[in-house]
Amino acid sequence: MTARATFLALVALAFAGGAALAVEPDEILPDATLEARAREISSGLRCLVCQNQSIDDSNAPLARDLRLLVRERLKAGDSDAQVMRFVEDRYGEFVLLKPPLSWRTVVLWVAPLLALIVAVWMTARAWRRRQPLAADATVAPLSPDEESKLRSILAESEIEPPVRD
Repeated sequence: MTARATFLALVALAFAGGAALAVEPDEILPDATLEARAREISSGLRCLVCQNQSIDDSNAPLARDLRLLVRERLKAGDSDAQVMRFVEDRYGEFVLLKPPLSWRTVVLWVAPLLALIVAVWMTARAWRRRQPLAADATVAPLSPDEESKLRSILAESEIEPPVRD
């Protein structure tokens, strides 16, 4: 039972410290307030290599460079907003994990929906075109004038008209 408890404790420690392992000891600022601000900013910036992690969670060399850049800007006296703006100006809006709502982000969210609607509409339209005519569709009888024209055409071509009941 003790081996099992030890194993579970090790697994819990491995999962608990996973995100904190990305920030290396030489990156941590001596000022706890600045470090907390750096962590807050880093958690909102996307790792450009991993793309699904913040730079605070990523071990990629570029993420380390971005973490160091954030800390340098904070040490230089920049506000949190200035640091975010600096990084966004340098790397584009893609670096933000939660980009602000703009026409570009709306297009990104609406375009797949519009494509799906158009695909469904085109499929339904093509499907309707391929459907055979309904079996119960009735053909209107010929008018007396149409019937006499038909008889004259058939007589010219020497084909016998069908006998009607």
